Amino acid sequence: MATGGETTTTIKTTAQETDALRGIERIGAHSHIRGLGLDDALDAKNVSQGMVGQEDARKACGVILSMIKSGTIAGRGVLLAGQPGTGKTALAMGIAKSLLDSDYGVNGEGAGGSRKASLRGQDKSSNNINAESNEETPFAMMAGSEIFSTEISKTEALRQAFRKAIGVRIREETEIIEGEVVEIEIDRPTAGNVAPKVGKLTLKTTDMETVYDLGTKMIESINKEKVTSGDVITIDKSTGRVQKLGRSFARSRDYDATGPTTKFVSCPEGELQKRKEIVHTVTLHEIDVINSHTQGFMALFSGDTGEIRDEVREQIDEKVAEWREEGKAEIIPGVLFIDEVHMLDVECFSFLNRALENDLSPVLVVATNRGITKIRGTNYRSPHGIPIDLLDRLLIIQTKPYTEKEMKLIVDIRCEEEDVNMSEDAKDLLTKIGSETSLRYAIQLISASSLVANKRKSAKVETDDVSKAYNLFIDVKRSTKFMMEYSSQYVYNEANETDMET
Repeated sequence: MATGGETTTTIKTTAQETDALRGIERIGAHSHIRGLGLDDALDAKNVSQGMVGQEDARKACGVILSMIKSGTIAGRGVLLAGQPGTGKTALAMGIAKSLLDSDYGVNGEGAGGSRKASLRGQDKSSNNINAESNEETPFAMMAGSEIFSTEISKTEALRQAFRKAIGVRIREETEIIEGEVVEIEIDRPTAGNVAPKVGKLTLKTTDMETVYDLGTKMIESINKEKVTSGDVITIDKSTGRVQKLGRSFARSRDYDATGPTTKFVSCPEGELQKRKEIVHTVTLHEIDVINSHTQGFMALFSGDTGEIRDEVREQIDEKVAEWREEGKAEIIPGVLFIDEVHMLDVECFSFLNRALENDLSPVLVVATNRGITKIRGTNYRSPHGIPIDLLDRLLIIQTKPYTEKEMKLIVDIRCEEEDVNMSEDAKDLLTKIGSETSLRYAIQLISASSLVANKRKSAKVETDDVSKAYNLFIDVKRSTKFMMEYSSQYVYNEANETDMET
């Protein structure tokens, strides 16, 4: 019994260590996408950053990305159109990843790199361009069907989505005290004495040294940050906020006061009191919510924003325009991505037409897999289910079906992303299944095949495991064939003889 208990503990500890090393990650349909996979000339690499094929579409998205990066355009629209499973959402995710990367270059390469760079073909020699602006470029994402499930009107839901994709970079100057702590003296009252705590703080730079008197609140802030002699700190004079920047290089030999995560910084130069510019980046929607609710920014966490009055938005727009004229703020046009745009109705399309003409408008990226079909809410047919007047405003990027070779590369990337060890024969079989059915179905069989292999205590997925998963989970074509064959045995069957022959 004791041995069994010890063994169980060992297994649990090993699993915890593994989780700590790998981190908690959710593997999604597009979690392998790291960018658009472009080089400095905006040419698409065949395999890079999780993207495979679609060179023309990726290059076009790269041009759009450069326009977004410049931050000078607004009110432009892009339509990603193509058959199901041709990578439309992946292209939008590639744009988003490139914008959110803290070290974004033209090819979308981030500082963190990729933990699976071998198959993604990542290039570490990219030039980093304007990292600050790209890191703060807003990217809002929604599905066309979402607006019908909210408690607010359709146009209000779209208006809020538009405002989420417009950033405001606010600059303000504040006075701070920055220096190295030489000594901290705190006089604590004796037991029974109600006198407040008082103390003295000695700070220095390379040019001067000053002693400051401390009150009760400042002492609490210093104790909260665990400030000790030798730390380099900043104190905001307006709020009294204390921030520890690190430990002075002069104290690098004090091993007792350092730890594995200790950061060493140089002793500040010049005056102790300085003026520092602080930059805040928020979206217009966040400003709307804060100014339209009594609980302020807490409404952002509850998600219950409700309808926001036009008067509030007009006042905010006027104030932002005033800040822009004074040089205190600048507008950052972001990206609004609407997937399944054919689900919108004619009222929503009319709103989009008007919204794209507004000065405060983001870059609109929409995606659809529809052909010539009815515009929702009307009896009129139109390409992609979008009115012609809105289509005229959109730059259309066409996606093409993947070849078998490209499917094989995508299967390789997904196996690596899901940590599935699969034989080449099994990958070839999955590629064949994907070409005969759909790529999405083939990708979903990867994890199912892995579970089948684990069941027989094998670390590698073979063709038999893929075949078993293929028989367990049928695809759309086989399901439709089965339904037609046994249609008479189903309740409320509406299939006619023509459908059955088809």
